[in-house]
Amino acid sequence: MPAPAAPRSLAAAAPAGKAKLTHPGKAILAGGLAGGIEICITFPTEYVKTQLQLDEKANPPRYKGITWSVTAAPCSAGDCVKQTVRDHGIRGLYRGLSSLLYGSIPKAAVRFGMFEFLSNQMRDEQGRLDSTRGLICGLGAGVAEAVVVVCPMETVKVKFIHDQTSPNPKYRGFFHGVREIVREQGLKGTYQGLTATVLKQGSNQAIRFFVMTSLKNWYKGTVPLAPQTTLVVPLAPQPPLGTAMVFPSTHSLFLMAQLLGMEENKYQGDNPNKAINPFITGVFGALAGAASVFGNTPLDVVKTRMQGLEAHKYKNTWDCAYQIMKHEGPLAFYKGTVPRLGRVCLDVAIVFIIYDEVVKFLNKVWKTD
Repeated sequence: MPAPAAPRSLAAAAPAGKAKLTHPGKAILAGGLAGGIEICITFPTEYVKTQLQLDEKANPPRYKGITWSVTAAPCSAGDCVKQTVRDHGIRGLYRGLSSLLYGSIPKAAVRFGMFEFLSNQMRDEQGRLDSTRGLICGLGAGVAEAVVVVCPMETVKVKFIHDQTSPNPKYRGFFHGVREIVREQGLKGTYQGLTATVLKQGSNQAIRFFVMTSLKNWYKGTVPLAPQTTLVVPLAPQPPLGTAMVFPSTHSLFLMAQLLGMEENKYQGDNPNKAINPFITGVFGALAGAASVFGNTPLDVVKTRMQGLEAHKYKNTWDCAYQIMKHEGPLAFYKGTVPRLGRVCLDVAIVFIIYDEVVKFLNKVWKTD
């Protein structure tokens, strides 16, 4: 007589297929292209944000409106655009674009290249990356781009924009500006505010990649359960003794899937290679960008002050933060939030859309498996 069959259990993490990895070389190429296109679209909002952050109360402010107020910030931003166009024409809103364009391509290339390199090392045996590891990889990517590209690029950009507000601008172009900065201040002059930049970029990318990884895992159904979690599949009623071996019925499997809120055989980790529509990617990117804005705008304000032409007023990053708090109050740390929010949401959405689409194309023409 055959022994009664024991209940059968299936591991929740049982994979339907291994997730495809992105070669760092593809990430560098796709990231650089995405970064270059994005900055050409969004630079005017970056210009306005930087102008508002440099518009300290002690000057007194050049622009009408209260720059730290969420409701009044659009007035300040609008007045900034109005004065810039009046004094310098439409091209004035693109002053400093060259320095940012020269930096945006390598910045995005380093960011995505480092992220894919780190994530490829930290994925599980099925090629999946959970949100916590996504945060760590994003942090590493942010620190790398800050040291290699962002700090010198942002320092030059801020000095260019700040130079325009002076009665007699002295920088005639990107290379002339860099040459003058290095001649007057040495190489150190292009690395002002390094600590603030590392903190800002590290937290920026950690937040963005954490949110993107979480949302993508949710969309694809690859959110990992606890390692010891199992799904106990009920057996069909026991047939008479002497008949064939018992297996779970299709009905019982489907019933269990319904109880878990999934379709038949849609266990967690079902389809890590599920394609994501560009529109969905853009929405996820905008959400990730918004989260990073509210998470680290204070660091962005400190970084901007440390890289301005009046950075000599501050002993270091911590002194800069202390001086802002002492003389302008805590709300000063959120100057430029509204224009930055609009720029960053659009920025991150565009970058992730272009990046994903270029990677899809490269996967077809560049075989790395």
